[in-house]
Amino acid sequence: MTDTSVETEPAHRDASGSGPPGRVLAVVMAGVLISAIDTTIVVLALPQVEQSLHMTVTSAVWVVISYLLTTTLLATQAGRLGDMYGHVRLYRLGFATFTAGSVLCGAAWSGPALVAFRVLQGIGAACITANSGAIVSTAYPPQRRGKAYGWIAIGWSLGAVAGIAVGGVIVTYTSWRWVFLVNAPLGIAVLALSARVLRDTGERVRHRIDIAGMATLGLGLLGILWSITRAPSAPADPATLVCGIGGAVLLAAFVLVERAQREPMLRLSLLRTPMMAGSLLAALFQGLANYAVLFLVIMYLQGPRGLSPLHASLVMVPGYVLGGVLSPWGGRFADRYGPARPATAGLAAETVALLLYACLTPDSGLWLVLVAGALNGLGTGLFVPANNAAVMKCSPPDLLGISSGMLRTFASVGWVCSYSTALFIASRSIPHDLAVAVFIGTRPLHGPLASAFVTGLHSAFWALGGIMALAGVFSVARGVGGRPGAGSGSTGRPLRLRRGGRTGRGGAGGDGQDLP
Repeated sequence: MTDTSVETEPAHRDASGSGPPGRVLAVVMAGVLISAIDTTIVVLALPQVEQSLHMTVTSAVWVVISYLLTTTLLATQAGRLGDMYGHVRLYRLGFATFTAGSVLCGAAWSGPALVAFRVLQGIGAACITANSGAIVSTAYPPQRRGKAYGWIAIGWSLGAVAGIAVGGVIVTYTSWRWVFLVNAPLGIAVLALSARVLRDTGERVRHRIDIAGMATLGLGLLGILWSITRAPSAPADPATLVCGIGGAVLLAAFVLVERAQREPMLRLSLLRTPMMAGSLLAALFQGLANYAVLFLVIMYLQGPRGLSPLHASLVMVPGYVLGGVLSPWGGRFADRYGPARPATAGLAAETVALLLYACLTPDSGLWLVLVAGALNGLGTGLFVPANNAAVMKCSPPDLLGISSGMLRTFASVGWVCSYSTALFIASRSIPHDLAVAVFIGTRPLHGPLASAFVTGLHSAFWALGGIMALAGVFSVARGVGGRPGAGSGSTGRPLRLRRGGRTGRGGAGGDGQDLP
């Protein structure tokens, strides 16, 4: 969809025929906030989901993994579909799908059913996030889009915090099912607002959907994740080994497939630029090291420490609030000192936080969790906006949308793999019989099981700390392109990248924005 604004249009209406820009932004922020709530609120409910549906720990993580894997695979393709059929149409379809999936999740009668309905939720979320940036870009002129995207980032941070707080209240006083059912009235309200405010008028752009890329990446990640989550119970099982090896082969095939595509899911040629490669790999490993932390700490607080979901959520809220408050400052530091310094400082803070988490015992004071959470929030608040700025600064101007989509996809792959990696490391660090009882059994984490679980946590957090340090290495090594004032494409070496389709508004590469 192209910008068709002319000077004779009323100032209070945007170029696409939607309502006033402020109302458009409010509708988009509502969608982003609901999506952000869903990323954290479900984690609070996982211990209760396990007990209610008689799921194991390694099975319950698929409630999260299935959602993340779906959004990772579909995000860039949903943006292309928005170009082809209208971003507002895809946005509404996404909300309808997300709302329906939420209702079905709340009514799920078994673990496999819940996982399947989470996939449906993920399809809707991908359509929402991939097209929200493009809708905002048509409502605001270029010189005002940065501020609008800043409000979207604030909405995401507020949603993540609200998800933790609201999730604790819901699970403590009602049922885990309301964690999903609460999305129904919210989704219906946003759909009604979008029908009144948002309009699709404009040129459609044809794209090729990268089905081969989605299939090889999706099946490759699925094979590896499935083998890792099966490892605690059947490490030498032939099916486990075949899935793992087959997944690795498919990921290698994905690289070859993408090189041959006219409109690839990922423009891998961007990795030839040192600053771009360092920024994307830093995002990948930061997501891998950080995303499972909330789950692991919630398991610790509700298991060995015996806290209620509400009290556990209150312990985690301060760190998320700090991260949200510091995010705008992280962007300012990136503008003043260059992206590399605040991004690397943030990764250093997150590394220290993980090492503090590795010191937890069944009797540790909650102050240790609060300090580690504050450091983790500080690090995230510095790293995310600075790393986003680094990607945008080194991206060629005509590939901003593709670069944005690349960043989101690399971070999402890290998130998808974080849970299974952490649980695999934890399970392999304790005796097999205890690992089976903790991660495959359904008994509460008390007594000897609590001690075994904490021992596994130590190994997981030490390993995640090492992965976070590796992200810091890539951040430092991103090169001189991160100096202050560097413009788009200023990476220290010339770029020779072919143009590829329409970018910057949710097209072939992404949605033109970077949500945390």
